Amino acid sequence: MPVRNRLAEMQPEIAAWRQDFHRHPELMYDLPRTAGKVADLLRSFGVDEVTEGIGRTGVVAVIRGRATGSGRTIGLRADMDALPITEITGLPYASETPGKMHACGHDGHTAILLGAAKYLAETRNFDGTVVCIFQPAEEGEAGALAMIRDGLMERFAIDEVYGLHNAPGLPVGDFAIRPGPLQASADEFRITVTGRGGHAAEPHRAVDTTLAACQIVVSLQSIVARNVDPLLSVVVTVGTFRTDSGASNIIANTAEMTGTVRCLDPAMRDLAEARVKAVATATAEAFGARAEVQYERGYPVTVNAAANTAFAISAAEAVVGAARVDANTAPIMPAEDFSYMLEARPGAYIFLGNGDSAQCHHPAYNFDDNAIPVGCSYFVTLAEQRLPLSA
Repeated sequence: MPVRNRLAEMQPEIAAWRQDFHRHPELMYDLPRTAGKVADLLRSFGVDEVTEGIGRTGVVAVIRGRATGSGRTIGLRADMDALPITEITGLPYASETPGKMHACGHDGHTAILLGAAKYLAETRNFDGTVVCIFQPAEEGEAGALAMIRDGLMERFAIDEVYGLHNAPGLPVGDFAIRPGPLQASADEFRITVTGRGGHAAEPHRAVDTTLAACQIVVSLQSIVARNVDPLLSVVVTVGTFRTDSGASNIIANTAEMTGTVRCLDPAMRDLAEARVKAVATATAEAFGARAEVQYERGYPVTVNAAANTAFAISAAEAVVGAARVDANTAPIMPAEDFSYMLEARPGAYIFLGNGDSAQCHHPAYNFDDNAIPVGCSYFVTLAEQRLPLSA
């Protein structure tokens, strides 16, 4: 079944919701207006249950099919939060809140799932239950994990879970997906190097912390070059570097750097963490300094289950045709907290084309409303295929 006629008719209405969310962006868990509007719309659709406050500010809607004999429940997820970025699009519906904008398309994701929820509540052409999950704090504070810890999966008896994300550069309405690792894990480190400060003219009386720290920056790249299987992907990036020196003729007493480690393989994630700690401490010692390493694990690898990926491909192909579905797309290194949901339940995450737009997290980014009927139809088709009514 292609794009549903009803959803094509609803496109202006759904786009208006999206543009309203875009005009009023909110960050992380602080989503009173966004979550409130989502809940109000869901109630107006006549869904069976609306629960607010899951994972602090998440919203969950329950829609039961014409039949419930299958006893099965699938979850459909959208993220709601914006980013701390100043918008430069100049659009009529541009952000009205300085320093905040929907620069990653979560306004589009939320609108798409709302459109699907309205259609499913009207038609109910499925046997079982659909749970629509509107999640806060994807952008860095693990809202998916907060909802899971708040009992999301058990409380709503979710058997499998699906999500989507827009993809700039992919033609509008096309899909891309792969089984297995799709997006990387993202861990953060802070390395503090301590030596002995002194006068720049007398380096022999000091332990040059800056020199030791700079060598650590260089040596960290040996992890990827010489410890990681060349066929696997790991990225080590030092993003900040500073010392406590206040002048050009001072040898710093301490230096600090922060960075990230991204991996597509859990074993490589373990290896990278161990090597960051070993390289930093040993390199500092070689220069007579001392390194303290703080390493914090963030979002895990986003791993699509093989069977559920096949279900997602089937639904996408039913909507746009096989020629517009890349079923073995290359993985990417940005992280995504839907990974926590895929650790809790089998499921799949898919990319939906956003056309020739600015990249996500860019101040000129904008979600393409022409993708809305395709995204809604995908969610609806997936629900009906996974929960088929008996003939």
